[in-house]
Amino acid sequence: MAIKNNVKPDTVLKTFWKNNQRFADLFNTVLFDGNTILKPNDLKEADTDVSSIIKFNNHADTVQRILDVVRKTAYGVDFIIWSLENQEKIHYAMPLRHMIADSLIYLKEYNEITAKNRNEKNFDTSDEFLSGLQKSDRLHPVISLCIYYGKEDWDGPFNLVDMLIMPEYLKPLVSDYKMNLIQVRKSEDFCFENQDINNLFELIRSIYNKDYDTFQRMYKNKELSTELGLTLGSVVNSQSIIKQVLAITEKGSDPNMTDPFDEMLEEMKRKEGEKARLKGRLEGRREGRLEGRLEGKREGRLEGKLEGKLEGKLEGKIEGTINICKKFHVNQEETLRNLIEEFALSDDKAREYMNMYW
Repeated sequence: MAIKNNVKPDTVLKTFWKNNQRFADLFNTVLFDGNTILKPNDLKEADTDVSSIIKFNNHADTVQRILDVVRKTAYGVDFIIWSLENQEKIHYAMPLRHMIADSLIYLKEYNEITAKNRNEKNFDTSDEFLSGLQKSDRLHPVISLCIYYGKEDWDGPFNLVDMLIMPEYLKPLVSDYKMNLIQVRKSEDFCFENQDINNLFELIRSIYNKDYDTFQRMYKNKELSTELGLTLGSVVNSQSIIKQVLAITEKGSDPNMTDPFDEMLEEMKRKEGEKARLKGRLEGRREGRLEGRLEGKREGRLEGKLEGKLEGKLEGKIEGTINICKKFHVNQEETLRNLIEEFALSDDKAREYMNMYW
């Protein structure tokens, strides 16, 4: 019995990056040049729901935001929040989205601290009471990273200033907000220690670049897990891989990914062939239409000349008939009847010639 496929790519990617080894290696490689700043054992799961109520003067509004994967590293009483966002499409407001998400994390911590201070009455001055913070209170840093999986190069903004219209002299005065972003299709210069990341990114790049030799070498020579296959199928939207991976998982058989990847390779080649054939047909149609128009113009000019000659001869005969009738004092009504009978003209057409030549 076929497995019902309700796989959601967003959920698959979240599950893939919840693995602390992958999460730590991703941040270490992309943000810290491969230096081991994050250690998998230090990562603790943090709340991904940073929704909040924003209050300003007498107005309050709710802001809902759920992040993909959030981890927390604690060093004694201090800690750092690490946030990961998966992005399938180019989003031209992405720096603003990141700024809002990070701000909501800061706001959440701020609210927790102020609630604790007010509950414990930890204020020494009116300034502390007004702000809800003690002079020594500090928030903890939030570091966010966005993974862009799209096929096209990212042509959106990388920071808040890129989204603003303003003269150059104002730029030094505007508070900027930088977005950390990695494009999978341009990730060949990163060397990850975690082989799952290396394999996933290289497979995606080979598909986008139509590098079928690399794609085949990858899955023929390396042992790839069904989880990796499911993640790849979700990113590149291949239902054939997703279905076969689910079937392999259901059977509990040896997780051999050769068959699903073989089928995907054939599917990619087939689609490429269909695109080439479609392109050929479109180009053929354009060329055919152009040749048809040129040929039609040539034939039209030739037919026009012939028709013009015939019409000219006919009009000459009609003009001659009218002149003869005038010469022998035949009245207009009699001349009109002669034209209709001799040249098989309609009454309107005969009168038109009479107006022209009488």
